[in-house]
Amino acid sequence: MTQDQSIEKIVIVGGGTAGWMTAAAMAKLIKKPNCTITLIESADIPTVGVGEATIPQIQLFNALLGIDENEFVKATQATFKHGIEFVNWKQNNHKYMHPFGTIGLNFEGVDFHHYWNKLNQTNQAGSIEDYAFNCVAAYNHKMMRSINVPNSPLNNIAYAFHFDAGLYAKWLRNFAEKNGVIRIENTVQEVKLDSKSGFINSVELADGQVVEGELFIDCSGFKGLLIEEALNTGYEHWGHWLPCDRAVVAPSKNVADPVPYTRSTAHGAGWQWRIPLQHRTGNGHVYSSRFMSDDEAKQTLLDNIEGQVLTEPRVVKFTTGTRRKHWNKNCVAIGLSSGFIEPLESTSIHLIQSSISRLMSLFPDKSFEKSVIDTFNSQTKLEVERIRDFIILHYKVTEREDTEFWRYCKNMEVPAYLEQKIKLFSQTGRIFRQDDELFNQSSWLAVMLGQGITPEAYHPLVDNLSLEEIRHRCDNIKKVIKESVERMPKQSEFINKFCRANLESV
Repeated sequence: MTQDQSIEKIVIVGGGTAGWMTAAAMAKLIKKPNCTITLIESADIPTVGVGEATIPQIQLFNALLGIDENEFVKATQATFKHGIEFVNWKQNNHKYMHPFGTIGLNFEGVDFHHYWNKLNQTNQAGSIEDYAFNCVAAYNHKMMRSINVPNSPLNNIAYAFHFDAGLYAKWLRNFAEKNGVIRIENTVQEVKLDSKSGFINSVELADGQVVEGELFIDCSGFKGLLIEEALNTGYEHWGHWLPCDRAVVAPSKNVADPVPYTRSTAHGAGWQWRIPLQHRTGNGHVYSSRFMSDDEAKQTLLDNIEGQVLTEPRVVKFTTGTRRKHWNKNCVAIGLSSGFIEPLESTSIHLIQSSISRLMSLFPDKSFEKSVIDTFNSQTKLEVERIRDFIILHYKVTEREDTEFWRYCKNMEVPAYLEQKIKLFSQTGRIFRQDDELFNQSSWLAVMLGQGITPEAYHPLVDNLSLEEIRHRCDNIKKVIKESVERMPKQSEFINKFCRANLESV
């Protein structure tokens, strides 16, 4: 690549979490003095706060920026997260946990859950959650960072965060501007395209200012101002698999010390999240307007909120699906502009992060080679489809038939990949992770078992060990986990010691 082919003008349209994560990462990684990064955001256009929970990969992004974790937690009023508790999903009054980290310990070349399954067939296993360090830590409200203890779960603790996404965006904005990002507060009125190539040449703002660029990043939210309104990229709808299309949201006062896990409680036509922060609790009811009215959805939320509601509930409409291209010509969509998968498994911020990472790996020059764009699009498509299928799993595999919504979900046809995954696990207990998909074997195991699938068989090599030896090893795993968790402080103690936010100004 010659110097005159280098990208020199990057324009990001939209702020919020997506815009400022993109700006901060680019400011950190693109250190060419002749390359300008401009972010345009409007104070008149609110961001969509439909979820404030993350998965462990967010630590990689913060580390990339060189962020001190304690300072990050303080600045965003964050708490820690070991996983997600699912209530009423398999059936009413049933709950299970999808934990981060591993479940059990593989031995003799065979995955742990096959040994557990053999014990379970003779009612000697106990709950699978007893063998998951993060489940035990979560339900005991414990938290600490990894310490150097060989052959211990404390040596590699997986965790993520609950945080205020607005405060995170504000914090990233400060980081980005300190590193040279130019912020323009204005509204885009017109997108100007090249008459021959169809590429975006510039955007014209409400005050008549024209901002030219070579690479445009669309972080404009559901609107898709560049990727859709200007470039007519097209949208693939997934509402037949994921029928929820609205969320009613409202924060509430904390009534107790925050727990280190997200709670997802299924209702008659959707589900409700509970995300505890240091200064408040985030609440939202995701539902299908086909099966429930807005008024009924609001009342369901209010009836199930713990603590005083701090604002009037507001309804957010969305369409589950994805753009047909996430990179079209010289425009890359990141965040809600690229598509939307409901926040059931806290993947929204991760998808922003992975899009940024993929863009930086495939960063173009002015030639915008088709092979680069095609690779970005194919990899992104694969990632979002695999996440989509994992989310569909929660709806499809259920014993609930008490409402029209759940009857629809239980009986709907699902993508072939998911159908095969369910069939393989049901018949053999096997789970295979394909194409570097986001959710690993432990995640699929936790949800499939939690939703009620009991494998008919286990791996044949399990029978190489006697039942007594299997029981002995499994008991030892439970014992080590229990003793390790007992060494941990309560999350409230940990936060007070290392990263308590100043809440007086909140």
